[in-house]
Amino acid sequence: MLPWIIAALCAYFVKGLCGFANTLVFTTILSFSTSNALISPIDLLLGFPTNAILAWHERASLDRRVWLPLAALVVAGSIPGAIFLKNADTNAVKAVFGVVIVAVGLEMLLRELRPRHGRGSGLILTLIGLLSGLLCGLYGVGALLSAYIGRVTRDSHAFKANMCMVFVVENALRAGMYAALGILTADVVRSALPLFPFMLAGLLLGMRSGSLLNERTVRRLVIVALIISGAALIVNSL
Repeated sequence: MLPWIIAALCAYFVKGLCGFANTLVFTTILSFSTSNALISPIDLLLGFPTNAILAWHERASLDRRVWLPLAALVVAGSIPGAIFLKNADTNAVKAVFGVVIVAVGLEMLLRELRPRHGRGSGLILTLIGLLSGLLCGLYGVGALLSAYIGRVTRDSHAFKANMCMVFVVENALRAGMYAALGILTADVVRSALPLFPFMLAGLLLGMRSGSLLNERTVRRLVIVALIISGAALIVNSL
C-alpha cells in the first residue's frame, strides 16, 4: 500500500502545481511492481475529480475557444487511437511522440529565456493541437496537449483551467470505455477509495505551492515538467 500512497501524493502534488503530468508520475512510480491494467483505471478514478476541482477553481480563466476544439480533438483521437492500439507498434509511436514533446518543450524553454513578441505560426499550433489530441486519445497522456495550451494561454491560471477542462471531457469518455471493456470494475473502485485522501492532500499542497510562486517560476516549472514527461515517454517505450 505504501508505494500507492507515495505515488498518489507525488503525482497529484505535480498535478496541483503544473496542471498535468500526474499520469506519467503515477505510472512511473508504480510500473515496476504493478500491471498497467490496474494502474490506469485507478489513476483515472483519482484524476477525474482533480481535473474537475482545478477547472472549477480556475473557472474565471476558462476560454471556450481554447478548450472546446481541443476536447473535440481528444475525442476524435480515440478513434485512430483504438486502431493504433490494435494494429501498430505502440512503443514506436510513444517514442516518436516523446521526441516531439521534448523538442517542443526545449523550444518553449528557449522562448521563455529569450522572449519574443507575437504569436507562433498558426499552422504549427494546429499541428500541435492535432497531435496532442491523438496522443491524449491514445494513452491519456497530456504532455503535448500542455505544449499547445501553454502557447495559446497567457498565464498559469488560464493554462490550468483549460488543460483540466479538456481532461474532464477525456476522463468522462475514457471512464465509459473502461467500464464497457471491463477494465473499470467494482474491485478497482474499492482499491482506489483509500487513496483519495492522499490524492487530495497532494493536490491541495501543489495548488498552495503554485499560488506562492511567481508566474515566471510556475511557467518554467511547467516547461521542465513537459520536457521530463517527453523523456519519460521515450524511456518507457524502450
